[in-house]
Amino acid sequence: MERARRLLDQLHSLKGQFGPKPAREAAAVLARIVQTRFRTPEDLIRLHELVLYLRAYPQSPRVVKLADEILFSFAARLRGLDRDAFEDPEISGIAGTGLSTAFSYDVARRLAARYPIEIDWENYEHPDRLGIVLGKLIPLAQEYAAVEPHVDWRYWFDRARGNLKWLLERVDRSTYDMLEIPLRWELGESAASRSKTRIPCRQIFYHNGPFLKRSEVSFEGTFSEPKIILKRVARPQKLLNVILDTSAVRYRELWGFTYPDAKHVYHAHFGRGVDFYFFGVPREWRLPLRAYHGGMFFKNGVPIGYFEGLSLFERMEAGFNLYYTFREGETAWLYANILKTFREFLGVTCYSIDPYQLGHENEEAIESGAFWFYRKLGFRSASRELRPLIEREEARIAANREYRTPPAVLRKLASAPMIYGGGEEWDRFDLRKLPLFPPVESGKDAPEERTYLRRMQKDRALRRKLV
Repeated sequence: MERARRLLDQLHSLKGQFGPKPAREAAAVLARIVQTRFRTPEDLIRLHELVLYLRAYPQSPRVVKLADEILFSFAARLRGLDRDAFEDPEISGIAGTGLSTAFSYDVARRLAARYPIEIDWENYEHPDRLGIVLGKLIPLAQEYAAVEPHVDWRYWFDRARGNLKWLLERVDRSTYDMLEIPLRWELGESAASRSKTRIPCRQIFYHNGPFLKRSEVSFEGTFSEPKIILKRVARPQKLLNVILDTSAVRYRELWGFTYPDAKHVYHAHFGRGVDFYFFGVPREWRLPLRAYHGGMFFKNGVPIGYFEGLSLFERMEAGFNLYYTFREGETAWLYANILKTFREFLGVTCYSIDPYQLGHENEEAIESGAFWFYRKLGFRSASRELRPLIEREEARIAANREYRTPPAVLRKLASAPMIYGGGEEWDRFDLRKLPLFPPVESGKDAPEERTYLRRMQKDRALRRKLV
């Protein structure tokens, strides 16, 4: 066990270290890990995240080869271990593990069509709800339920040779969602596991020098660079399945990933091994007012995070999530390029960050110092009352490089949105204060929502009314 943990410590020390010597050392440690057995869930979880990070940010071809060899062996490494420790949402999705959650009707349908997912009866708290449906589908079960006080609905479900697909074919969306059925997904060796999910990439980018630091990145500089080239993806279904699966194994559902517009999927290659795929939603799933776009970004073929944008006129509510495994990479550079992509594609020039992303009722964002990430990129607080506190904290940081803003102060700073660009009117804007039926001209039926958004941007009278 001590040898295994020393190897993990050595591997951790090589994260973000580049050049010929670190590349050789990383490959040597990985080669020893291939031959080493890790016996505890804690060590295996740490191993998985370290190796997955190196697979996304490799120093050499040999590091990529050994990282994949280790990650593709994880189902075997976990045999005989208690797997409960691997199902926490923070680390779920490792090959050889499983997860249990209540997916929505549409996500359940898409997953069940491709994977052996079934009802998790042991964790179903409301089987009586399913009984109401089964009573309509199985007449004998309804007769039994009419005169017996306790009905074993699983028995009747199995008696009908039912499975999840059978049920999904016989109930509608709203009925299914009200049932709150927990589903059990055993990942095994599935390519949907975090260990194995990859998409093709044109060329692996090997890091042989320092990461691009936040201090080296500015929005103004990025926005002034040559326009990002976008390409339509001709046959995107496999990619859209990967994106849905990547979220699902992390217990996440996004509106756009559930209802993607498969006819308009775009690809941007940022360089440095990063590919960004994004899309809107088809007409029947569009929001009444804001234009929706979502996407996922990949580093050397590995999914490392997602983006969600809700746009109104020139303002976009920007939701950016880098999966925790990869939070020591080139985050600011990546974020700036995503905003540049939508700036050019949609014409949005003002970006708003929801308080949750800053740390409001989100301890993960407090721990990561999310407020300062956005502040140092030029975002301002929408709250005038908070600005003196921000100035005091900035003065303390400037005077003492060791100073860290206390969590209690970060929670105060996260109580209001942050804004980049736009005028003061966007600082005061609150969607909840709009009229219940805002006077918006129809345009949601256009093939793409960017057409609708561009029309709104030209309607200055409408903007004055709403903003």
